[in-house]
Amino acid sequence: MHHYRLTAAAALLACSGLASAQNTSATPAAPADSASAPQRPTGRPAADARSAEQLKRVEISGTVSDDSIRRASTASKIVITREEIEKFGDSTVGEVLKRLPGVTTGGRPGRGGDVRMRGMGGGYTQILVNGERMPPGFSLDQLPPEQVERIEVLRAPTAEYGTRAMAGTINVVLREALKKTLNEFRAGFQVERDKLSPGISWSRNDAFGAGHAYNISVSAIRGERGDDIINDTTTRTIATGNELLQTTRGRDENTRESINLNSRVQFKLSGTDSLTVMPFIVANKSESSSTLLRTNDSYNRADTAGDNRFTMARLNLQWMARPSRETRIELRGGLGRVSGDSHSLRQETGLINRTQEDTTDSSGRNWNLVGKLSRSLENDHSLVFGVEGEGSTQHQNRMTLVNGAPQPGLGEFGDDLDASTTRFAAYAQDEWNVGKQWDFYAGLRWEGIKTESSAASYAANNKSSVFTPLAHARYKLDANGKENIRASLTRSYRSPQVQDLIARPSINSQVPHQANTPDRAGNPDLKPELATGVEIGYEKYLSKGGLLSVNLFTRRITNLMRSVTELETVPWAATQRWVSRPRNIGKASTTGVELEAKFRLDEYFDDALPVSIRSNLSFFTSKVEGIPGPNNRLDAQPKATATANLGFDYRLRSLPLSIGASLNWTPQSVIQQSLLTEATTSRKAVTDAFALWNFTPAQSLRLSASNLAPLDYFTGSVINTGAQVITSNSGGASYTSWQLRWEMKI
Repeated sequence: MHHYRLTAAAALLACSGLASAQNTSATPAAPADSASAPQRPTGRPAADARSAEQLKRVEISGTVSDDSIRRASTASKIVITREEIEKFGDSTVGEVLKRLPGVTTGGRPGRGGDVRMRGMGGGYTQILVNGERMPPGFSLDQLPPEQVERIEVLRAPTAEYGTRAMAGTINVVLREALKKTLNEFRAGFQVERDKLSPGISWSRNDAFGAGHAYNISVSAIRGERGDDIINDTTTRTIATGNELLQTTRGRDENTRESINLNSRVQFKLSGTDSLTVMPFIVANKSESSSTLLRTNDSYNRADTAGDNRFTMARLNLQWMARPSRETRIELRGGLGRVSGDSHSLRQETGLINRTQEDTTDSSGRNWNLVGKLSRSLENDHSLVFGVEGEGSTQHQNRMTLVNGAPQPGLGEFGDDLDASTTRFAAYAQDEWNVGKQWDFYAGLRWEGIKTESSAASYAANNKSSVFTPLAHARYKLDANGKENIRASLTRSYRSPQVQDLIARPSINSQVPHQANTPDRAGNPDLKPELATGVEIGYEKYLSKGGLLSVNLFTRRITNLMRSVTELETVPWAATQRWVSRPRNIGKASTTGVELEAKFRLDEYFDDALPVSIRSNLSFFTSKVEGIPGPNNRLDAQPKATATANLGFDYRLRSLPLSIGASLNWTPQSVIQQSLLTEATTSRKAVTDAFALWNFTPAQSLRLSASNLAPLDYFTGSVINTGAQVITSNSGGASYTSWQLRWEMKI
């Protein structure tokens, strides 16, 4: 029942705002009439009217900075600025992104997780940091929001940002060097289930020398979490009707420590040239322990202890020059290194006593080079040409010991992995204005990727290349661009990941071996997915910083990649094994509509408080050909019901206090992944709130609460092999997290 109330409320807000958009054009008439009336040389009423009008203009300029960037873009773009990023005191970037139209996150409520646009998981969303892809092992959850300057969300691909963005692109821009002096310090702690997680951050912007500037941002966090674990598996033999229920109950404890540093030092060279140096460091380690109690299995207790470490260091240089007023050159290059190691020891006791020890050491290097030439021409034309190169190498040593001996069956495959990926791209784009109402963008991008591995037993040599034409257009219904229609016709693709291509097996040692506990292996013959997409959108920007928009999209996908579990004759076992392996399975399509309404209540109600309302509502549907319905949709995409966000914030007039709350809703999903497997995930309803007390303009205290009404969260599957039906369900409770943070500007 709550689901229908939420859907109806968000739809009412969005649709009522759009319906009233026709009447807003008459709203500015009163100020215009007042301005044209005979002026009084002196007089309080006229002065008050002018003061009120000036105050209104100040409010507009102060609140539409992010929307002004969005409005000026030919392609559909959403920009989230520092003010929005820090508003709710979110602990991860994913928690910030979940409030955007069509964006969802995986994992338990309030915990961040992998970011998905339009309900499309599995790498359909291109994630960039400062316009670059990050190496394997890095996730947005490792990046504290305090280190982010802004977030750019592009619904359709562009030639400059790349076309590996079938669902869209999220570009996270780290803190930038500004000439404005800024010295911020934040310290606080988070509490979840009586576990304390402290954290501090510091950011400094300043200028030095003759026009030089720098920024340095440092964050340190120590987090503790505890989760209850529930796992039930029912195996029914079709021939006899017999059922076996296996239950697992336990608890997992996790401690994580991390430190992040990013900096920009911008040197002003001769003329308009500049050189920017950008180091970026991420280091974290974690320790975990769990105890599981099982029934109807070869063991009745499993104790596991593990630790993980991950370090990433990158250094980028950027040189920008203007040989003439019409020409701009940008060269960027970078080097990076990644290292990680993990170790776990699992001890099983019961009918069979067994130990399993897993150790993995990995390292990698990466480089990138980018060159871009921009040229302004007559008649409002702007040409951009670019070339890109990127390479990475990965080395991994993996060892599994069962009862102190190497895992059976892997001797001839070895435990070492050496792989490399090289990517080159070239693009051209043209932006031009036709009259005062039309903006056009046309682009063409070529991109080629080569992946190799050196081990003979699981060698891979995969090459792919794609041409992707792009076209965007904007029609301004008014001269100031406050009411726009946008359209895009694009080509995009999704490339296989390295681990999807390398055929090295990962053996699941759980007993008994069943279809729900398969071995995993790659597929060297994978081809990239290709998609043709169409976007049509309408936007109306309101006088007090609000926005009303409708966006429709559709994608037609070929060479769809999906992991398929099948019985295979394998060289690592004497009998057939269930193996999950990615394959190209055919074609798919997806369609959706995204509604967004941001406005102040006093925009429509004269006596209302200036409460800012933010709401969005998204509907998705998809179909995978060759798989029977009705749930033959793309992985992780919710049913054809709505994902929704509804929130408000308000700054009190009588107190230096700002308050706000938001509700995020993601419905349950049921996906028929293959002829054998159906996967399910629970619905999520996450309520967040904040209160910010400004003691002085330089000092404030922020109290935040995440997931105020926690729900249980489960993922499950049903596998029908023809001989057995295996039903699994795992997950547990979610929890409310409280955060108190002191913020100071020096």
